[in-house]
Amino acid sequence: MEELLRRHYDRAFAVCRRITGNDADAADAAQEAMISVVRGLPRFDRRAAFGSWVYRIATNASLDELRRRARRGPVGLPDDAILPDPADTHPLDAMVTDRLDVDAALARLPEEFRVPVVLRDLCDLDYAEIAAVLAIPPGTVRSRIARGRAALSRLMGNQTAPPERPRSAP
Repeated sequence: MEELLRRHYDRAFAVCRRITGNDADAADAAQEAMISVVRGLPRFDRRAAFGSWVYRIATNASLDELRRRARRGPVGLPDDAILPDPADTHPLDAMVTDRLDVDAALARLPEEFRVPVVLRDLCDLDYAEIAAVLAIPPGTVRSRIARGRAALSRLMGNQTAPPERPRSAP
């Protein structure tokens, strides 16, 4: 059991991190997910791959954590917090900044779009697996991913419209 949890924890945490938007909530959600995996293992029916089942549990734990966060209210740095000097840069700062920008943009996406995008682009699940995880039709998964990616692109500052798809004459 310990090896099974260890093998899937990092990816479950990554899903939780992208859905919840911060490490503290992700750690709570990932821990709840691992507890749920242990408790639910006797009910695992092998209709889906074990990893997909863990993603579904991690996704649900993340959504539960977001609901708890909404009830708790906003948490953040005090107004007088000392922030790092932007002039102090390191070669890896650009990469970290890019990741933080993506995380911030993901956090602004509506949940119905954020979760499918995370499952597809971070977890590399196919549309059928995402449909099983979220209990929605594959066509809905495709449209939510497309809409989520478009919204994410706008939030990241990409103002150029995607090229028109060629259409055949009727």
